[in-house]
Amino acid sequence: MIKNSVLNTYIVKEFLISALNTTLIISAGGLIMNLREEVTYFSDYDVGIVLPIALSFMIVPSILISIFPFIIFISSMWVLLKLKNNGEILSLKTFGFSNAKFVYLLSISSFFIGVVILLALNPITSVMVKYYEDIKGSYDIDKSHLASITNNGVWIKENIGTKTNFIRSKKIEGDTLLDVSIYSFDQNLLTERIEAKSAEIIDLPWIIKDGFKVTINNDELKSDFKKLTFDTTFNKAKFNSIYSNLDTISFYKIMTDIKKLKEKGYNERLLNEKKHYYLSLPFFLVLMVCLASIFTLNSSEKKQNIYYIILSIITCVVIFYFKNFSMALGTTERIPLEISVWSPIIILTLFCSVGIIQINEK
Repeated sequence: MIKNSVLNTYIVKEFLISALNTTLIISAGGLIMNLREEVTYFSDYDVGIVLPIALSFMIVPSILISIFPFIIFISSMWVLLKLKNNGEILSLKTFGFSNAKFVYLLSISSFFIGVVILLALNPITSVMVKYYEDIKGSYDIDKSHLASITNNGVWIKENIGTKTNFIRSKKIEGDTLLDVSIYSFDQNLLTERIEAKSAEIIDLPWIIKDGFKVTINNDELKSDFKKLTFDTTFNKAKFNSIYSNLDTISFYKIMTDIKKLKEKGYNERLLNEKKHYYLSLPFFLVLMVCLASIFTLNSSEKKQNIYYIILSIITCVVIFYFKNFSMALGTTERIPLEISVWSPIIILTLFCSVGIIQINEK
């Protein structure tokens, strides 16, 4: 029992070291590539090199989480090939280890890593992505259109020619803004004010209902209306684009505050898709360990390592493509959302189950 405990610790330690090394290597590559993008973006600003570097460090951790199944796959192959090439797998089998035992230890470790990512790392990366977007957005060249949805309501500022509109609403509900106030300026002079109970924003122009309009010139003319069209550049699709990056929302917040997020205007389907993506992550990591083990432990001949490495990488790419394609079908409502997220997991589970049985017999 003591020997097994020591050996288990050794294998898990080697796997964690492999995962750390792989993460650091991919992080370095990601930082270099993203830094180039940030430097290009800020080429018209006198910000120096510190800001692009800081922004790269903010965004890369979130990117790493999205590709972490691939990192686990590489790490699993790395540690298993190392043990196999050093003859340690054969030695460990003399202590009663089977191929399934190796898969079990690495799978438990990867599942634990997935849980740590969701509960500990993801909240941090979400805050970092939010800061990244806020900082980068403050340098946006186009300042003529700004929008924000907060607990205090919806706020919009837009420039159309010489005209500037300031729009405030109590909240957005479906395709409608409620309790709308609009102030229109022309060359910094207030020219028009509109107060209304609602505004339909799904198409342009808006249809504003049940309110009054004040035209300001020499005399303030007030007129009530039941329905009024209003020219603007913001529609429902543009509002949804404010929430296009759900990486700014942590797993914990999606699980606990999803109703509040929907009320604020976040797309319900995208939120549910993100929730199921997060829930499936630990299981996906386990399956990537199983997949790497099937290719690595399928043969004890070193000369076949290159063949299996190439084949496994191709398979991994196909899996990622299929998973993204399936989620895209769910987002566009071609198939149920839950099926789009979990069907690749289920299919891969069936494949890996057969493969694990086969390698355990060797």
